[in-house]
Amino acid sequence: MGKPYLLIAAGGTGGHMFPAQALAEAMLQKGWRVRLSTDERGARYTGAFPQTVEIVEVASATFARGGLAAKALVGPKIAGGVTSMAMQMMRDKPDVVVGFGGYPSIPALGAATMLGIPRMIHEQNGVLGRVNQLFAKRVAQVACGVWPTDLPEGAQGIHTGNPVRAAVLERAAAGYIPPGDYPMSVLVMGGSQGARVLSDVVPDAIAALPENLRHHIRVAHQARDEDGERVTAFYAEHGIRAEVLPFFDDVPRRMSDAQLVISRSGASSVADISVIGRPSILVPFAAAAGDHQTANARGLVQAGGAILIPENALDVSALTEQITAVLTNPEAAQKMAHAALSTGAPDATERLVALVENLAQKETT
Repeated sequence: MGKPYLLIAAGGTGGHMFPAQALAEAMLQKGWRVRLSTDERGARYTGAFPQTVEIVEVASATFARGGLAAKALVGPKIAGGVTSMAMQMMRDKPDVVVGFGGYPSIPALGAATMLGIPRMIHEQNGVLGRVNQLFAKRVAQVACGVWPTDLPEGAQGIHTGNPVRAAVLERAAAGYIPPGDYPMSVLVMGGSQGARVLSDVVPDAIAALPENLRHHIRVAHQARDEDGERVTAFYAEHGIRAEVLPFFDDVPRRMSDAQLVISRSGASSVADISVIGRPSILVPFAAAAGDHQTANARGLVQAGGAILIPENALDVSALTEQITAVLTNPEAAQKMAHAALSTGAPDATERLVALVENLAQKETT
């Protein structure tokens, strides 16, 4: 008897791909064969997936981008992707299909629905994305990364938490060094879409800190390519030690070294912060669909592990005040770190694995 086969379908952002990678790693260890279905955009995020995971690029599309001509091709493109996946599934039938959201997951989930293959979805955010809304009542279960998650009537939801990568788990509950009169690290993460506002405000806010605090700070700042040069120049002009890059491939290490994280509240960022356990200042991305980043931040904020600043209230003075409050109060910062840990779900991957295995067993009994 061959290995059981899991097909993962995920879209083209880190928020979709990181938890998909975590599940892939775990299922391989369980002896499963794993394949990832995505599109050309999503394939750019697959570099860290285990080499034994076959990457299948399937055509998909969204009505949210492009002009009238592009929108006219969305339906045929999706239909072609679903047909292509259905043919692949008939040749090599998955035991379970798991979708992680994003329009590139439509072909695999659509084909699995047509063929009656056991399937489930995982929603990273507190508000279902458009594709997961479409399939929520057409799958056996909706695994929820944030709880509660707003689900349509008839959908079966279960709280699993958001899986994090192995590199994050290696740093889970890493010892926290409270702020003090020594070098302190501040990690600034804006995400793929939301980095501009943080690049506009954070450098000025750090420059406005009291001198006796500012000279202890080292900054690791994620900035978009078009902002990197000016952000780097600003820090240098103000004598602030900073490393500015468009992407950090070692976020877990940087986060575990940090005394404070300033971040958007994307699902994967919130999961990493809570599993590693660090004080944070969260600025939800105002343009996020359904204001889901505010929903993502709610648990950390209510537990006392994070400070939330709405984007429309973010300015230099407000941010400087909150940075100062954290970095000049070691005891409060330590409590924030512990509070963040209390909201984490380091076993989220194991919970998701259990759902996949149970779904496969139901099919065989």
